[in-house]
Amino acid sequence: MQVPQALTADCCIVGAGPAGLMLGYLLARAGLRVTVIEKHPDFLRDFRGDTIHPSTLEIMAELGLLDALLQLPHQRAEKLQAEVGGQDITMADFSRLPVRCRFIAFMPQWDFLTFLAAEAARYPGFTLLQSTDFDDFLWQDGTITGVKTLQGQLIHSPLVVGADGRNSRVREKAGLQSDAFGAPRDVIWFQLDKQPDDPALGMGHKGPGQNFIVIDRGHYWQCGYTISKGQFAALQQEGLAALKATMAQTAPFSVARMAQLESWEQLKLLSIRIDRLKSWARPGVLCIGDAAHAMSPIGGVGVNLAIQDAVAAANYLALPLRRGTLTLRDLQKVQKRRQFPTVATQFLQIKMSSGKRKRSTPGKVPRFISRYPFLRHLFGRLIGLGFRPERPRLPDA
Repeated sequence: MQVPQALTADCCIVGAGPAGLMLGYLLARAGLRVTVIEKHPDFLRDFRGDTIHPSTLEIMAELGLLDALLQLPHQRAEKLQAEVGGQDITMADFSRLPVRCRFIAFMPQWDFLTFLAAEAARYPGFTLLQSTDFDDFLWQDGTITGVKTLQGQLIHSPLVVGADGRNSRVREKAGLQSDAFGAPRDVIWFQLDKQPDDPALGMGHKGPGQNFIVIDRGHYWQCGYTISKGQFAALQQEGLAALKATMAQTAPFSVARMAQLESWEQLKLLSIRIDRLKSWARPGVLCIGDAAHAMSPIGGVGVNLAIQDAVAAANYLALPLRRGTLTLRDLQKVQKRRQFPTVATQFLQIKMSSGKRKRSTPGKVPRFISRYPFLRHLFGRLIGLGFRPERPRLPDA
């Protein structure tokens, strides 16, 4: 299908990740014209978060999408565990949450995004343009009035939403400033083909060492090995054989099992950072999700915070967009609503990954949790529902 060079929308969303597609779905469902642009031709990227938390599953239930979503291949975790001294410790228990789904669903994010895009496409006002790169804003009399793409399209819209991730071009072009809080770890990602005698790793994100991650991708394992920030160059100097020997000390795979890793090109470095915008908005533009606040992978909460941002944004903005009365104050309401959950979650992530933990007794915190069962339920609530979970308040168009 040939896309017109000029489009008009009530809202143009840059980035078809969880935040962008959920917001696009909700606004289209409310009867608005929404155009979502995505620079990639598909959703197939390995290094996306796969955790769909109980808070997100509750939103899907309220939207009437839960049963269809859970028809997709997924694994369920009613508890999160860590291995300390050869013993499994329950870190978080979701069994007492006041929601329909008391578990985390591990689902490839490309499946989740494909599902959301298909549901949004049922509404006539929804348009998804893939292989379409954001270039810059359109301006009129000093006011942002849409976007232009590298492919030459002009999308006229009273609101541009940046949902294009932690390296957001929208927030860069809008001149929105952020505070960075650092992160002491990075992650090396790689793939291993499955073999018949591989260990049964259950739900996925769990290895015998606390710094090794295994995600079941069906016919292969997506593996992650956490390292100190800036350590990657030194590991390359030591050689790939040395790295595989080190990983084998904590991984469920031997050095021989990792023989298919033959070059550094097979390994990808994910640089972890924690930051957030001082202001999420300026007239005509709003950032949500990772574009507004980059999260650590701790707890796997990034996807769910992005979804919560999208629900809050739809709740606050659908009516003024429909009426044509959108103001900066409306956009600021979204940040005001989502600021506390963002700050509180990042505070916990920073504390959990701070250097002070290295000087404590190994395994002290997990064993403390195992001694007081109520703590695992408390952490289950913090991880499973987060701070201030959102509920969609929009009627169908």
